[in-house]
Amino acid sequence: MEQLRDRAERIAATLPSASPEVLPTDIDPDSNRGLGYHLMLQFGFAPDQWPSLDALWQRESGWNQLAENASSGAYGIPQSLPGSKMAVIAPDWRTNPETQITWGLAYIAARYGNPDGAWAHSQRVGWY
Repeated sequence: MEQLRDRAERIAATLPSASPEVLPTDIDPDSNRGLGYHLMLQFGFAPDQWPSLDALWQRESGWNQLAENASSGAYGIPQSLPGSKMAVIAPDWRTNPETQITWGLAYIAARYGNPDGAWAHSQRVGWY
């Protein structure tokens, strides 16, 4: 998992810095979605990646940090499998949406390059 985090950090360092943050009007800034948008920009993804990230995690968990897939055991906003993988970010992975979103963004960057890539894969095969 350390390799995933290191690779994600290297990728994030090469991305252009995001433009000033302007929250889309349909997002409550105090919600998990608002936090997700903010962290996505901090991670270095452009605002145009938001529709893909929002659609992906809306479908996966409804942005619910306590979401658990009864059949697979996938957990949290990004539906990490197993959920305990998110502990590389922080020990509060079970309940903290910031920990889950940060892990999910690192996973997306390392595996798919960006949220558009993750969403396209999810659309094609039904998971990411």
